Amino acid sequence: MNTATGDLPVPADGLLLTHFLTVRDVALSRQFYADVFGGEIVMEENPAIVKIANSWVIMNPGGGPTADKPGVTLEVPQNSERVSSFLNVRVADMAAFHAHAVKAGATFLTEPVDRTSEVRCYLRDPDGYLIEVGQSTGLLQGILADRT
Repeated sequence: MNTATGDLPVPADGLLLTHFLTVRDVALSRQFYADVFGGEIVMEENPAIVKIANSWVIMNPGGGPTADKPGVTLEVPQNSERVSSFLNVRVADMAAFHAHAVKAGATFLTEPVDRTSEVRCYLRDPDGYLIEVGQSTGLLQGILADRT
Protein backbone atom coordinates (compact mmCIF):
# COMPACT_ATOMS: atom_id res chain seq x y z
CA MET A 1 0.00 0.00 0.00
CA ASN A 2 1.34 3.42 -0.87
CA THR A 3 1.63 5.88 1.94
CA ALA A 4 1.01 9.57 1.65
CA THR A 5 3.99 10.36 3.88
CA GLY A 6 6.82 8.25 2.49
CA ASP A 7 7.72 5.43 4.85
CA LEU A 8 5.48 6.48 7.74
CA PRO A 9 2.42 4.29 8.35
CA VAL A 10 -0.10 6.74 6.88
CA PRO A 11 -2.63 5.27 4.43
CA ALA A 12 -3.26 7.16 1.19
CA ASP A 13 -6.82 5.80 1.45
CA GLY A 14 -8.72 3.24 3.47
CA LEU A 15 -6.81 1.83 6.40
CA LEU A 16 -3.45 0.36 7.26
CA LEU A 17 -2.62 -2.09 10.06
CA THR A 18 0.42 -1.65 12.31
CA HIS A 19 1.54 -3.47 15.45
CA PHE A 20 2.36 -1.59 18.68
CA LEU A 21 4.70 -3.06 21.30
CA THR A 22 5.36 -1.73 24.78
CA VAL A 23 9.12 -2.18 25.30
CA ARG A 24 11.68 -1.82 28.10
CA ASP A 25 14.52 -0.52 25.92
CA VAL A 26 13.44 1.27 22.74
CA ALA A 27 16.91 1.26 21.15
CA LEU A 28 17.43 -2.47 21.76
CA SER A 29 14.00 -3.45 20.44
CA ARG A 30 14.22 -1.09 17.47
CA GLN A 31 17.55 -2.63 16.44
CA PHE A 32 16.24 -6.18 16.94
CA TYR A 33 13.37 -5.66 14.50
CA ALA A 34 15.62 -3.87 12.01
CA ASP A 35 18.35 -6.54 12.14
CA VAL A 36 16.35 -9.77 12.43
CA PHE A 37 13.55 -8.84 10.01
CA GLY A 38 15.51 -6.57 7.69
CA GLY A 39 13.42 -3.60 8.75
CA GLU A 40 14.01 0.04 8.01
CA ILE A 41 14.10 2.38 11.00
CA VAL A 42 11.65 5.15 10.08
CA MET A 43 11.66 6.94 13.47
CA GLU A 44 14.21 6.50 16.26
CA GLU A 45 11.77 7.08 19.15
CA ASN A 46 8.66 8.81 20.51
CA PRO A 47 7.53 6.41 19.07
CA ALA A 48 10.13 4.21 17.40
CA ILE A 49 8.84 2.93 14.06
CA VAL A 50 10.40 0.13 12.03
CA LYS A 51 9.03 -0.61 8.57
CA ILE A 52 9.23 -4.34 7.81
CA ALA A 53 8.17 -5.32 4.28
CA ASN A 54 4.66 -3.88 3.95
CA SER A 55 4.06 -3.46 7.71
CA TRP A 56 5.22 -1.33 10.61
CA VAL A 57 6.14 -2.17 14.20
CA ILE A 58 5.71 0.77 16.55
CA MET A 59 7.52 0.73 19.93
CA ASN A 60 7.38 2.91 23.03
CA PRO A 61 7.98 2.47 26.76
CA GLY A 62 5.06 1.62 29.02
CA GLY A 63 3.04 4.13 30.91
CA GLY A 64 -0.11 4.91 32.77
CA PRO A 65 -3.55 5.93 31.60
CA THR A 66 -4.02 8.84 29.20
CA ALA A 67 -7.11 10.86 28.28
CA ASP A 68 -7.82 8.59 25.30
CA LYS A 69 -7.24 5.31 27.19
CA PRO A 70 -8.44 5.91 30.76
CA GLY A 71 -7.79 3.06 33.16
CA VAL A 72 -5.28 1.39 30.81
CA THR A 73 -1.61 0.91 31.71
CA LEU A 74 0.86 -0.27 29.08
CA GLU A 75 3.53 -2.69 30.25
CA VAL A 76 5.84 -5.32 28.81
CA PRO A 77 4.94 -9.00 29.27
CA GLN A 78 5.37 -10.11 32.87
CA ASN A 79 5.50 -13.84 32.14
CA SER A 80 6.83 -15.06 28.80
CA GLU A 81 5.27 -18.49 29.42
CA ARG A 82 1.73 -17.05 29.11
CA VAL A 83 0.74 -15.40 25.84
CA SER A 84 -2.56 -13.98 24.60
CA SER A 85 -1.35 -12.80 21.20
CA PHE A 86 1.75 -12.92 19.04
CA LEU A 87 3.19 -11.49 15.87
CA ASN A 88 2.84 -13.85 12.89
CA VAL A 89 5.40 -13.39 10.12
CA ARG A 90 5.21 -15.26 6.81
CA VAL A 91 8.38 -15.83 4.80
CA ALA A 92 9.07 -17.17 1.31
CA ASP A 93 12.13 -19.19 2.37
CA MET A 94 12.26 -20.46 5.95
CA ALA A 95 15.80 -21.83 5.72
CA ALA A 96 17.17 -18.52 4.44
CA PHE A 97 15.24 -16.47 7.01
CA HIS A 98 16.25 -18.76 9.89
CA ALA A 99 19.94 -18.60 8.94
CA HIS A 100 19.79 -14.80 8.62
CA ALA A 101 17.95 -14.35 11.93
CA VAL A 102 20.36 -16.61 13.85
CA LYS A 103 23.29 -14.68 12.38
CA ALA A 104 21.58 -11.43 13.48
CA GLY A 105 21.37 -12.75 17.05
CA ALA A 106 17.86 -14.21 17.24
CA THR A 107 17.29 -17.19 19.50
CA PHE A 108 14.54 -19.59 18.45
CA LEU A 109 12.53 -21.80 20.80
CA THR A 110 13.14 -24.73 18.39
CA GLU A 111 14.51 -25.33 14.92
CA PRO A 112 11.86 -24.93 12.18
CA VAL A 113 9.24 -27.71 12.41
CA ASP A 114 7.48 -29.17 9.35
CA ARG A 115 3.76 -29.31 10.18
CA THR A 116 2.76 -30.59 6.71
CA SER A 117 0.84 -27.41 5.78
CA GLU A 118 3.69 -25.15 6.78
CA VAL A 119 7.18 -25.03 8.23
CA ARG A 120 7.27 -22.83 11.31
CA CYS A 121 9.23 -21.85 14.37
CA TYR A 122 9.03 -19.29 17.16
CA LEU A 123 11.41 -16.74 18.64
CA ARG A 124 11.19 -13.99 21.22
CA ASP A 125 12.13 -10.36 20.95
CA PRO A 126 14.16 -8.61 23.70
CA ASP A 127 11.01 -8.03 25.81
CA GLY A 128 9.83 -11.62 25.53
CA TYR A 129 7.15 -11.06 22.89
CA LEU A 130 6.51 -14.27 20.99
CA ILE A 131 6.93 -14.19 17.21
CA GLU A 132 5.84 -17.01 14.91
CA VAL A 133 7.68 -17.30 11.60
CA GLY A 134 6.18 -19.61 9.02
CA GLN A 135 6.44 -20.65 5.41
CA SER A 136 3.31 -22.06 3.76
CA THR A 137 4.08 -25.35 2.06
CA GLY A 138 1.32 -27.99 1.89
CA LEU A 139 -1.30 -25.34 2.62
CA LEU A 140 -0.72 -24.06 -0.89
CA GLN A 141 -2.08 -27.42 -2.14
CA GLY A 142 -4.94 -27.49 0.37
CA ILE A 143 -3.14 -29.70 2.92
CA LEU A 144 -3.98 -28.68 6.48
CA ALA A 145 -1.62 -28.82 9.46
CA ASP A 146 -1.11 -32.03 11.38
CA ARG A 147 -3.08 -31.97 14.64
CA THR A 148 -0.95 -31.82 17.76
